[in-house]
Amino acid sequence: MRIAVRLVLGFVCLTAGAIQAPGQSTEQTAASKKTQGESQQQPPDAAQEEITAVPNRPTFASTAEMVQRGVFEIEYGFEAADGHQNINGLLKWGAVKNLELWFLNNPIERDAALAGLGDSGAGLKYKIFAQAKARPTFAVLYVATLPTATAGLGAGASGHSLQLLFSKDFGKHHFDVNEGVQFVGRPGASGFDRNYFTALSYFHPLTEKWGYTAEIAGFSRTNGTTPATMTLLGAGTYNVSSRLVLDGGAYFAVYGNLPRVTFFGGVTYSIANLYHLHPARRSPSH
Repeated sequence: MRIAVRLVLGFVCLTAGAIQAPGQSTEQTAASKKTQGESQQQPPDAAQEEITAVPNRPTFASTAEMVQRGVFEIEYGFEAADGHQNINGLLKWGAVKNLELWFLNNPIERDAALAGLGDSGAGLKYKIFAQAKARPTFAVLYVATLPTATAGLGAGASGHSLQLLFSKDFGKHHFDVNEGVQFVGRPGASGFDRNYFTALSYFHPLTEKWGYTAEIAGFSRTNGTTPATMTLLGAGTYNVSSRLVLDGGAYFAVYGNLPRVTFFGGVTYSIANLYHLHPARRSPSH
């Protein structure tokens, strides 16, 4: 857990240093780590029409920022490494203000000689408060693992995870910090094994469209057969539009039972505001 303590202390120091700098108001908070640090401050009518993607991809960390109320957003991508490939997806919906409903699935997974359907998950993210001045955005994320995998893949049992999410903008520099605990089910037995998750990710725009992100993340030891892991990630992002973001890069295993290098690519797309699908009815003519 030394890594977790150091990451959290580093984030606290960054936040404390921001007290001396001019603070950002809630309206000036960037929608996500991938939106080039753009302001959300818009006229009321424009804010209702404009949809801005809020990606969690491509990092392991999840942002504490939220999709807009009513917006249905998808994130899909692939991973490719020696002996490991998958397609992974996340569906998000802003059911009400400050509450996202999640559904995760791996429709294709391949590990060594095994190939089939991966595990799924369902959960929710709730934002406690938005960033203001030196205070970061703070949210809580809960996900339940559903053992839907075939061909001997996946965890083989249900599980649960709970994470605390912190996000903060310092000008165009965006940071996400996650701290969590995961309860991993034991196939064919009762009870759970437990591990702890820590991630620190950073994003910065390069141009109006291009940006880059970097991350250090890891899990503590789960049990005798699942040792601790730590990864270093680097990726580029490209904003096709405010609601469509592409990403690609690689993460490297520092230690743990992971492929040495894993390449990935993916897309985040805000499909629509489900609460605004039907245009307002015209009043009958007289």
